[in-house]
Amino acid sequence: MDLHGLQAIAAELRQTVFQTLCKTGGGHIGPSLSIIEILTTLYFGGVLKYDPRNPQDPRRDRFILSKGHASLALYAALAKAGFIDAEELDEYCRPGSRLGGHPNMHEVPGVEASTGALAHGLSFAVGAALAAKLDGTDNRVIALLGDGECQEGAIWEAAMFSAHQRLGQLTAIVDNNKLQAMDRLDNIIAMDPFADKWRAFGWEVLEVDGHDIPALLDALDRAKIDKDGAPKLIVAHTVKGKGISFMEGVPLWHVRMPNEEERTIAAQELALDRKGAL
Repeated sequence: MDLHGLQAIAAELRQTVFQTLCKTGGGHIGPSLSIIEILTTLYFGGVLKYDPRNPQDPRRDRFILSKGHASLALYAALAKAGFIDAEELDEYCRPGSRLGGHPNMHEVPGVEASTGALAHGLSFAVGAALAAKLDGTDNRVIALLGDGECQEGAIWEAAMFSAHQRLGQLTAIVDNNKLQAMDRLDNIIAMDPFADKWRAFGWEVLEVDGHDIPALLDALDRAKIDKDGAPKLIVAHTVKGKGISFMEGVPLWHVRMPNEEERTIAAQELALDRKGAL
């Protein structure tokens, strides 16, 4: 798919996330909007191997959303990719729905790990990458982390282990939007020099604009499988709430419902963005 097509999908997914939130009455809007281009690149840019008709195909690549509270963005991508019906998004977070606030691998096709307790997704990915290495298969494993969860020790245990094991089939992407639930990262636990920390743990590190699809495609191509090489980290610099002006970079919009006036403004901005991408 060409760049124009990918940009159109990103605009569509961003609109889907917002519309679903308004219909169902809740969700983590800011963290979902910051990863739209990343998911678009992975699922529709020819990066991940998958078959929605056979979600358990052993030849598939594995994608793990460690920041599971951004499940709404993942569900939108899975619906667009054909894993679930788009109509099912209207049941997001409703009683009895399988589309919960955090993804469930036992309920939702295309979900590789049940995540939500932060800092554990990378360990799931490390296990999948180690299994692929031991089996001699070429399955690629990609984990998407939040920058806030990188304050937790489990991330660094997984980082040490994967570098020691030379898990060259593993790529981690950090959604580096510099905000967490209540405040800026730097006001809670500063992480800089962030990239250098990962390098010190034995990872190869790339830094990109996380909303620039060509830059993401290039970074993911450079991070391709090197079976006996170092694991790769892509630091994707993003904006929380991307695409809706009053949400961008504002901690309040980690999880909040817009009022009627805000809905009107957001709908207009997203419609204009999508029209420009078509």
